Amino acid sequence: MSASAGRMHFINVRLPLREDNQWYELKAEGGKWISIRQQGGFLDAAVAGVTRALVPALAGTDLKKLDEAECIDLQGGIMLPGLVDCHMHLDKAFSLEQVSNISGTLQEAIENYSQAVPDFSKEQLAVRMLAAARLALSYGTTTIRSHLDFPVHFGKEVAFRTIAAALEVREKLSGRMKIQYSLMVPFRGDQRVVDEAVAEALRMGIDVLGGAPHLAADPEGEISRIFRLAEQYGVPVDLHADESDDPGKRTVLNIAEHTIRYGYQGRVTAGHLCSLSAMDEKDAQVVITKMKEACLNAVTLPAVNLYLQGREDRGLVRRGTTRIRELLAADIPLAAASDNIQDPFHPFGRADLTQIAQITSYAAHMGGVEDLRQLLRMITDIPAGIVGSEGYGIQEGNACDFVVTDAADVTQLLSGTSMSRWVYTCGGWQSGLYAAHAYAMDKQ
Repeated sequence: MSASAGRMHFINVRLPLREDNQWYELKAEGGKWISIRQQGGFLDAAVAGVTRALVPALAGTDLKKLDEAECIDLQGGIMLPGLVDCHMHLDKAFSLEQVSNISGTLQEAIENYSQAVPDFSKEQLAVRMLAAARLALSYGTTTIRSHLDFPVHFGKEVAFRTIAAALEVREKLSGRMKIQYSLMVPFRGDQRVVDEAVAEALRMGIDVLGGAPHLAADPEGEISRIFRLAEQYGVPVDLHADESDDPGKRTVLNIAEHTIRYGYQGRVTAGHLCSLSAMDEKDAQVVITKMKEACLNAVTLPAVNLYLQGREDRGLVRRGTTRIRELLAADIPLAAASDNIQDPFHPFGRADLTQIAQITSYAAHMGGVEDLRQLLRMITDIPAGIVGSEGYGIQEGNACDFVVTDAADVTQLLSGTSMSRWVYTCGGWQSGLYAAHAYAMDKQ
């Protein structure tokens, strides 16, 4: 019984997304889970009916041994479904060497990156995107939704370099990782030309329409336009919303109204929502109630917003993240995601969603047992629902798509003290940490 023969057998597995805290035995065949059962305690390989069980030292076990093992004994290690990063900017990743941000503000990041875009070749964009995606995969992310800049005001040739690079990267990683693309619909330039370019990008393979209408001179007009285009082409909407310290920024209310008007409930996502945390309690509750009514999805980007927001504050500096606990309490689907990786918007980051979950826990004071499970859900099944992943999760009948780690529990996993991981996706094992020199390796 081996993965190469289409069969896998695991014993002594912890599944922390389940509330029972039990040991599990799992079997898969033909790329799907066929049996997931509680063991009732630690299971000896002989009792499990196998003569040869591999106890992998995840930091040193090669893929061939995993593939040939009759049984894999995780010895209480954690297994999670493949992680889902539903808000990244692959096209901006690793651009910090070329685009600086002296002030560290969002405004300078936007201005400097926009000025640099015409100088990026398709090949440069593809190299950076591929490196970031591979890095994410090495940490266990098997599905990504990436937002893409689309600067049509610089001309179609410049705008479509990013699209071509993105589609090339998706093709290179086909069979290893699933990537969706959300187009940042531009609000500058001739609207007719922009709309035609958007239509062409969708025909080429773009999946979702996005943008940052709160930055436009006429936010409501831009929101209306994006929803009109989304309805016309039958695609979901994923918008940057109210990434600002100004409590008066409330475009999410207009997004919610359009969602209801267009019958788009469940198909619209709002990311950032920083101004929500700057409002007083009464105003924030009005916004959250409207979001709930419209069945909006939400995404918090804690690393980037902690870094960018509150820079004009003195004394007690605002944290910048949205109202994480309040959105969760309202049962609004809330994911946590990476956003930017080593670019002018965020000079750090490694595309590791367990690190993002850890930062979320700091920002929202989440550390209890139920909190930890919620944090895991914010990087697994909640974003999977947002991006529309079908057959997701470690359940009988679902596809095998998972990450295993030798962390003894979720606290150890999120603390980063046990970093060894193996990833299985699309019918095959992927190597462990690609990390340290990923970008340098791809540039060669």
